[in-house]
Amino acid sequence: MKETTEKLLAKASRSAQAAEHLAKDGDAEFAVGRACYAMFHAAQALLNEKSLKFRRHSGVHNAFAEQFVKTGLIDNKYYRWLIAAFNKRIAGDYDIESDLIAEDASLLIGQANEFLNAAKQFLETKE
Repeated sequence: MKETTEKLLAKASRSAQAAEHLAKDGDAEFAVGRACYAMFHAAQALLNEKSLKFRRHSGVHNAFAEQFVKTGLIDNKYYRWLIAAFNKRIAGDYDIESDLIAEDASLLIGQANEFLNAAKQFLETKE
């Protein structure tokens, strides 16, 4: 596994842990954001193993779908989760009043952890 891939997985893990801490402190908006970034960094790690790097979220989203979902390498649910988390993060970050609640954060944190584990398992089987 490439060194940058390992760093991206570590960053994804730290983001998921931060989401858990924020949720525990009652901050659903920011917990959702960190859960989103956990998934985003996990997707970046997968793409990095194919020497693909992108500067924008849309680039990561599209390439993840093309390289992993459409090819059947990764279950489509992870792409759906990534996009849904992104949309919730945008609402939490930019809306003045967000309707994100603890249950939203809990759901996304669970999904982020599952996404991260799936990415790690996929990468471990490729070594």
